Amino acid sequence: MAKTIGILGGLGPAASVYFYGLITAHTKALRDQDHPDIILYSKASTPDRTDFILGNSTDSPLPAMIEGVRALTGAGAELIAIPCNTAHYFYDEIQRTSSVPVLNIVKETVRLAKDAGIRRIGIMATTGTVTVGAYQQACLEEGLSFVLPCERSQAALMDIIYRDIKTDGEPDTEKFLRIAQELYENGAEAVILGCTELSLIRGLEKHPRFRFIDSLLVLALRAIEGCGKIPKAFPEIYMTASERNPSPCNV
Repeated sequence: MAKTIGILGGLGPAASVYFYGLITAHTKALRDQDHPDIILYSKASTPDRTDFILGNSTDSPLPAMIEGVRALTGAGAELIAIPCNTAHYFYDEIQRTSSVPVLNIVKETVRLAKDAGIRRIGIMATTGTVTVGAYQQACLEEGLSFVLPCERSQAALMDIIYRDIKTDGEPDTEKFLRIAQELYENGAEAVILGCTELSLIRGLEKHPRFRFIDSLLVLALRAIEGCGKIPKAFPEIYMTASERNPSPCNV
């Protein structure tokens, strides 16, 4: 029997809405009833994760997130997805207090990159996520190397996230691509979009010289699989090795 997905949203709101849409768009369905049951809890007033991590605020977002998880499980959620990379700084505490499994967007994204044959990953994420080393540690655990933007490029990336996307503005795609180019010049074989706001940048498929792995799309894939539904129409890099190279009996 399919499980109900609980989305701990509002971190930020636009990424939460987009994530819900990704699940709907990428679930194989011929009727409404083929889609997963989803409960969305969106508390946009949750304190900023990066500000707390960097010591710019003493207002911890953890209590609000735990409250949200309990609300979701109380309403019947059987699998939790958090469409915010920076929030995974608190993952261990959230999972400990949750009565149901909580997907880990960071670890799932790095594992997918490894399965796709990537050995050196470029990381584009908030300064909070970079500072705590979430993706760096996940790469080391999987035996992968990584490359980060320089300090100036990281500041430019934060401008894109906080001054463009979070304010409902138009992201500077050219500035974004210059940062990606820097990562490629430093040996990256693919670039992880390790902030869910970056998932909202449109038109990246028009730049085939870059391979982007969207952490939000990875989370959608794992949520669909985890609730017992069938995923569809994911880019090739998100497919398993067996799906990319099917044996004769599977053709």
